[in-house]
Amino acid sequence: MILMNNQIIKLAGLAIACAVISACDTDFDNPVGDKASSSGTADFSTFVTIGDSLTAGYADSALYLSGQESSYPSVLAAQFAKAGGGSFAQPLVSDNLGGLLFGGNPNPDFDNRLVLDAETESPEPIAGTPTTEVIGSGLNGMTFNNMGVPGAKSFHLAAPNYGDAAGLAGGTANPYFVRFASAAATTMIADAATQQPSFYVMWIGNNDVLSYATSGGIGADSCNPLVVICGSNDITDPVAFAGVYAGLVGAFTAANPDVKGVLVNIPDVSTIPHFTTVPYNPVPLDQATADALNSNPNYIAYNGGLQSAVGAVPGFTQEEADARTISFVAGQNAVVIDDESLTDLTGLGLPSMRQATAEDFIVLPAGAYIGTEDQNSVGTTPPAGLPWGIGTPLADSDVLIPSEILVINTARLAYNATIEAAADADDNLIFFDVAAIMETLSTEGIDYGTGFVGNTYVTGGAFSLDGVHPTARGYAVIANGMIDTINADFDASILRVDPGASTTVFFK
Repeated sequence: MILMNNQIIKLAGLAIACAVISACDTDFDNPVGDKASSSGTADFSTFVTIGDSLTAGYADSALYLSGQESSYPSVLAAQFAKAGGGSFAQPLVSDNLGGLLFGGNPNPDFDNRLVLDAETESPEPIAGTPTTEVIGSGLNGMTFNNMGVPGAKSFHLAAPNYGDAAGLAGGTANPYFVRFASAAATTMIADAATQQPSFYVMWIGNNDVLSYATSGGIGADSCNPLVVICGSNDITDPVAFAGVYAGLVGAFTAANPDVKGVLVNIPDVSTIPHFTTVPYNPVPLDQATADALNSNPNYIAYNGGLQSAVGAVPGFTQEEADARTISFVAGQNAVVIDDESLTDLTGLGLPSMRQATAEDFIVLPAGAYIGTEDQNSVGTTPPAGLPWGIGTPLADSDVLIPSEILVINTARLAYNATIEAAADADDNLIFFDVAAIMETLSTEGIDYGTGFVGNTYVTGGAFSLDGVHPTARGYAVIANGMIDTINADFDASILRVDPGASTTVFFK
């Protein structure tokens, strides 16, 4: 049995740079300067936002109070108030823990928010008993300007009974919307549009591809929710998305023909830390350990079987055999992964596995157990008892392979074309390219005047500990991007905020 001395992956060091935690410069760059704030051709008197967890202020794998208070809609509303904007109500949760109660009972599927353990350098749920009740919250029947619901996909916004507690067990309702839906049979878009907003922001469609991505591509490549019941991880069919999206925009316009708004697109998953933190080659080996792995009879048999299959199995080429051959060297090594797109050789007793390449995305949670012993692999092939990613391949759910990344991007780009076309078709609507901001965060970072943020996990400052949702500082950067777009397109002079005044990750 060959085991690593300790866990291979440490998610992040704790030496947090000045640019992350505190302001390093003295001047905050606000292009509006000292001008009086004004709404231009927009009217912020009744401002409504609708969307998913990114609109709700979700962070660190939970919806908690300070996260909601730092959401980009909350930031925008505060700035809009200086230019004639009205009040802005959010369905605030009861604490900063983030867990949910269902009839007084905690649910393990809705754990407390993540904090960073300084000792282990890993995220873990914060201790404490949550107090946020889903059923009987006291919020039903009230009106809320922030209609962000974690987990919502595009078609959920128009789905009746999405806030009906009776549908929780069957999965037809969302507990976050159950908390504050005006009535059991209502829809999210109805609760938003009936407020007859003068201005709205709609950011929806992330979960239509993101749930497939975070599951490692476990789900259908395309599902039409208007025809069948789609699984939670299925990618929404782009044609169906276009129809649903047009209906959502139309609902706002029907409620107020003069309404103005911002339509927000969908970022590339390759720009968020959940898919970029764990490298494809995180396994450090010395020469002796590499030699021992290469001489293991199970790997010798697997590699030999691949060569025997060339020419014997239709469609199986030498190129694929070479790509699937397992080989370890002194230094950094790629993890071994399952890949269902490979030629099926199970009839020869050969699993569909290979070593990862730079084209694969290892999901963030896998970093916690790569290099730890697989307690469930005794008596199996490849070698029993060896660590995850070395002897036991990472599962399909741990990795996005190139074919899965392609279907994600194909759908995402189609969604974005729909969103931009909807904005172009109505002079009252503008398009906000948040995907470009996420791309900048991932490639060079953003200098906001009093500091700097990037997408590096923990230390970058822009993303929370779930690796998907922004920190309060990240949401402030997004809000500033929206403000810039609103100012340019609606001749407004809304003041930007200083992201350096907002928090990043939290430590235990």
